[in-house]
Amino acid sequence: MRRADRLFQIVQHFRGGRLVTAQKLGEWLEVSERTIYRDIADLQATGVPIDGEAGVGYMMREGFDLPPLMFTRDEIVALVAGARMVRAFGGATMARAAEEALVKIGSVLPDAEKDRIARTEIHAPMWVVSDADRAHIDRIERAVEKREILTLDYRDEAGRPSARDVRPLGLWFWGKVWTLVAWCEMRSDFRAFRIDRIAAVIATGRHYKPERGKQLADFYRSMERGDRPGAAPGRASGY
Repeated sequence: MRRADRLFQIVQHFRGGRLVTAQKLGEWLEVSERTIYRDIADLQATGVPIDGEAGVGYMMREGFDLPPLMFTRDEIVALVAGARMVRAFGGATMARAAEEALVKIGSVLPDAEKDRIARTEIHAPMWVVSDADRAHIDRIERAVEKREILTLDYRDEAGRPSARDVRPLGLWFWGKVWTLVAWCEMRSDFRAFRIDRIAAVIATGRHYKPERGKQLADFYRSMERGDRPGAAPGRASGY
């Protein structure tokens, strides 16, 4: 993350007048507390009204914020419903980010609109995705972004195990299961793997560069031709 982006995120975390510790900010932004202390000092030097001290916590005084966001009623319902569904069905990191998004949306809405979040009666159960699957979703999502080759300890529908080195390309949610679409190095072809059949995700320490014929756009073209295994849950065996 660029430093400018990190400073912006720090300000976002102070929305709503919340007291936040440097330790918690460091965990959210994946940097050291010392880095957070320097960032806060720099923000204070530029006139951002942040009060507090090391070891206690920091908060931003009222009156410093971005202009209120203007959402329609339908937009608020869509945002709240989407965030609650991600919180229920996404990875653990996604779920925390959805919770934070709701807080930030609420903090910048005009007073007349804030209670619409609480009055949006669209809910999702919290027990659909297992903790193990949430962890796999987060790990794979980061690997997709970093183009990191992973080894999957995978079990097919019959319980047969296999170890696959794959290039993760994207995650799909089908309402009941998540699948990973990847380039399988063992099969030299695209494969779809059900997340709930992955026993372990292992980092290889290797990264890949985009290659013609092995990218997500190539997968889409192969799906259009109908000559590749699809990403539908019933066909996502990995074989």
